Amino acid sequence: MTVEVRLPGGETYRLGGGAGFARPAGPPTSRIAYAAAHVVADPTAENVPGAPAALDWETTLAFRHHLWAHGFGVAEAMDTAQRGMGLDHAATRELIRRSAAEARSVGGRIVAGVNTDHLPPGSYPVAELTAAYRAQLEEVLTAGARPVLMCSRHLAAAATSADDYLTVYSELLAASDEPVVLHWLGDMFDPALHGYWGATDLDLAADTVVQLVKDHADKVDGIKVSLLDAGREIALRRRLPAGVRLYTGDDFHYPELIRGDEQGYSDALLGIFAAIAPAAGAALAALDAGDLDTYERIMAPTVPLARHLFGAPTWHYKTGIVFLAWLTGHQEHFTMVAGQQAGRSPAHLARLLVLADRAGLLPDAERAAARARAFFTVAGVAQ
Repeated sequence: MTVEVRLPGGETYRLGGGAGFARPAGPPTSRIAYAAAHVVADPTAENVPGAPAALDWETTLAFRHHLWAHGFGVAEAMDTAQRGMGLDHAATRELIRRSAAEARSVGGRIVAGVNTDHLPPGSYPVAELTAAYRAQLEEVLTAGARPVLMCSRHLAAAATSADDYLTVYSELLAASDEPVVLHWLGDMFDPALHGYWGATDLDLAADTVVQLVKDHADKVDGIKVSLLDAGREIALRRRLPAGVRLYTGDDFHYPELIRGDEQGYSDALLGIFAAIAPAAGAALAALDAGDLDTYERIMAPTVPLARHLFGAPTWHYKTGIVFLAWLTGHQEHFTMVAGQQAGRSPAHLARLLVLADRAGLLPDAERAAARARAFFTVAGVAQ
């Protein structure tokens, strides 16, 4: 069987494949690493824009077991799972319940998103948004997952000052029975979150975040920061109280942020880990062993892949995550909830194919080539 694929533009690319990466014996010991997992749509259902999400539950949960097997915790029902882009609340609630049960069955780490997205779009008083957050917080705690207090589009629209954010989050932290993970998602991931934490000036926003964490340090496990700005993340990390983790959500600079410096390091909660789990799991095992050369050697070729996958418009990165899951055999189709497989062009996905191959993430080159040829044929690129 051939491993050649004709790409948009006429180039013929020959996949090199790879031998794969050694599976770690367990989770990393020197860092905590969560992979934000995507969902697998039911390809026979009406997963069109505006329709309720219909999931292939068996395959969706099997992918979580793949992540746990490579040493990662699962970050469930986050933006990687199409929160705000097709995953409705009924599906979200069931996803968290099922995934938390699967986590217990294997002793895997799991955190899960808490938001206000069960409310219809519109304007709401801040007190009503606090109640909406609390309803989802209770669902996550009841399921047995650690809560991640996600950024809310509703709150971004309703808040008039940093004090509104401090009021809402302080009440949520007081209501939680266990420490939570806070969440700061930049507007490159979701433009509706512009000005979150009450300021468009990110230095002022960081001051609010630090104040919140210091006021409630016993209820904050850590904060996930997705601003794609390594310097700003490091500066925030150094301001956090002892014992509060900075979970990098920076899919551009993650190797250096996780490696750290003489003043500390970032743990991780990353969407890119869903695409590079075998490589990243092996790299983190090398980091545990103090083998920085191997860590760097494995991580380095994943960075061009991540930078392309999360390129502008960044919020469509989920399409690339699912495309790679299809090429690597974690699902049998390239169909997404809400028809989001249309979110990236054939040219974009062709580049993704090449970069994933160069990173050693397509060990079955024949399968990947066959699926890529099928996709590009439908896209009008004769094979």
